[in-house]
Amino acid sequence: MSPSGFYAWEKRDASKRYHEDQSLLELISSIYWESEGRYGSPRVQKALETKGIAVSRKRVARLMREAGLVGRVTQVTRKQPGLKRFKSAGENLLLDLLAPDDINQVWVADVTYIKVKKKWCYLATVMDVYSRRIIGWSLGPNRTTTLTESALIYALKKRGYPKGMVFHTDRGIEYTNHRFQGLLKRHGLSHSVNRPGHCTDNAYMESFYHSLKGELIRGVKFNGLKTLRKTLSRYINKFYNAVRLHSGIDYKSPMEFEKGLA
Repeated sequence: MSPSGFYAWEKRDASKRYHEDQSLLELISSIYWESEGRYGSPRVQKALETKGIAVSRKRVARLMREAGLVGRVTQVTRKQPGLKRFKSAGENLLLDLLAPDDINQVWVADVTYIKVKKKWCYLATVMDVYSRRIIGWSLGPNRTTTLTESALIYALKKRGYPKGMVFHTDRGIEYTNHRFQGLLKRHGLSHSVNRPGHCTDNAYMESFYHSLKGELIRGVKFNGLKTLRKTLSRYINKFYNAVRLHSGIDYKSPMEFEKGLA
């Protein structure tokens, strides 16, 4: 390259493709770290698809490689018994259950992320599958066991501490660690988990997050956790639980559907 050509290239603005890659990489990084480094490019690409982002696996792989993001799943071998035990621990109890016909039979829970002032914060939620009602949630700056415990404790208190339920989650460490498992045992809950590689096993909660982000979060900037917490409270308590019609429960709101039990 000639000196004049080099200096012309150096002064040239970054391409549109470059800016698109940087925005995409931010989403990829978020999904990667949410999985605690477990996701490789195939699962990251599928996670992007669930968020309505169409992108090729090849492009995701390239951006992850350039950013040094290597999924743990790509390193799994038969000589890693610890990881194998982790993946085999627990089972999806919902596969053998009939659909619930009353409240407090099956609860599902998960954690999602929301950006506040260019930083990610985390929302843990608990849903009663029978009515689709969000009965517990907790918001915080870190994805920890304390966050998921707070959401479950709130739900238990709200529902009068029922026992004998199935509590379904993914295999995240904030649900599978000894501390959270102790909480489940103390309250008589049976823990059910997604099958490895089957994120759709928790489809009810994924559907809620899809609605939440589409109807409330997307395109909105929040100036702090306090503001976001008030906004979430209004959406969950005043709209989603009390007003929003759900096709899966005869186009009624969760609260209206539960009143039909009386």
